Amino acid sequence: MSVTKAVFPVAGLGTRFLPATKVQPKEMMPLVDRPAIQYVMEEVVASGIRDVILVTGRGKTAIEDYFDYSPELERLLEVKGKTEALKEVRRVSEMIEVCAVRQKKALGLGHAVLAAKAAVGEQPFAVLLPDDIVDSEVPCLQQLLQVHERFGASVIAVERVDQERTQDYGVIDAIPESGNVFRVQDLVEKPKPSEAPSNLAIIGRYILTPEIFAELESTAPDSGGEIQLTDALRSLRRKQPLYAVEFEGKRFDTGSKLGFLKATVEFALKRADLGGKFRDYLTALLKDKP
Repeated sequence: MSVTKAVFPVAGLGTRFLPATKVQPKEMMPLVDRPAIQYVMEEVVASGIRDVILVTGRGKTAIEDYFDYSPELERLLEVKGKTEALKEVRRVSEMIEVCAVRQKKALGLGHAVLAAKAAVGEQPFAVLLPDDIVDSEVPCLQQLLQVHERFGASVIAVERVDQERTQDYGVIDAIPESGNVFRVQDLVEKPKPSEAPSNLAIIGRYILTPEIFAELESTAPDSGGEIQLTDALRSLRRKQPLYAVEFEGKRFDTGSKLGFLKATVEFALKRADLGGKFRDYLTALLKDKP
């Protein structure tokens, strides 16, 4: 069965970006001139998926509004003859079909995915974490979809990290399948570097079979009271195969301030209308610094 729906968990409070996120969803903070979440939405569309389920919380309606029509704005742009701006605004509203469900309590990623159960139905689906923006020739999600189509199983994206950073990620124990594809034997949530089974860290891209919902429903909360998707995947792996893809591309962790700044700079440099002048500015700025 083909994957036609993508779930975006966006209910988080964005506390690492306070005070900006007191009134603005973190996902709507702009990278150059587009909100961060749009880059991930464009990855979904480029991978052939147009139905998106937002798992939201209080204060997140701006995300839904952004991908909706804005008749007043469109009329104003049309009257003023701002054709290019009008075209871009309409492109955003026509990009995807969005529905939203509420995660009423912040009980972890697994709980957020479970909140989308009714909207997903009995079919495989994608999960994308908007904090992770991947710049690649072949969309990261598309790379996972190719493996899912081959094996018909759940697939997760992984990247190699420095060994001391394994404590910041879920990490897989896996055996090579072919090329950059691995068959997962186990998953460990934030292991100490000395105890990590590998340095292949899980990042925010998943293709999940619908059986994950039963595993999430029976997964006990961790010591912090959260339901971890990693724990449910460990349980699912005992019943059906689970694969990992060491994706090709560059990931930006925009959930951190440094990662957000790196993404802003690199995406600005790639822009035809900004890149040259911005590069000249950065060069001159660095030259003047001791």
